[in-house]
Amino acid sequence: MKNFSILSVCRMVLASALVLSGLANLSGCSGAQAAPESTFVLLDGSTKTTADLKGKVTLVNFWATSCTTCVAEMPKVISTYNKYHSQGYDTLAVAMSYDPPSYVVNYVETRKLPFKVAIDNTGSVAKAWGDVQLTPTTFLVNKRGQIVKQFVGEPDFGALHKLIEQLLAET
Repeated sequence: MKNFSILSVCRMVLASALVLSGLANLSGCSGAQAAPESTFVLLDGSTKTTADLKGKVTLVNFWATSCTTCVAEMPKVISTYNKYHSQGYDTLAVAMSYDPPSYVVNYVETRKLPFKVAIDNTGSVAKAWGDVQLTPTTFLVNKRGQIVKQFVGEPDFGALHKLIEQLLAET
């Protein structure tokens, strides 16, 4: 029989809870988990790294133009960004590797997305963030660069707003 540490058992329980509920609060067990080291390639060709997320509360949203739930939640993602951006909140939308770049560009331009959008051409960012395969998958990252909440599927935006407000109030 394989020996498991308490931390690994805790992570397995969290992973099971995610699968069962579609929602994981990663602030339990060992505290918030550091966001994985990643380089995001933005639509304008510039890059942003995980280190660049520090200092702001950031929503990292993995999505696809072919995902009906993603498209349906996007107006709420935009509204949330507009509501909190001036207070130190940011959003980074990461298009999945299978999403044709021309579709992503068209979507961003026609919907006038006000936040940064990256295309994960190789799938390496999704892999680094826990092998994201289902969209939408969204992570809320605190000012210290730690993931405090993960959502699979559309978040409860009322609860998300309360959590954002708590995180923005932290020093």
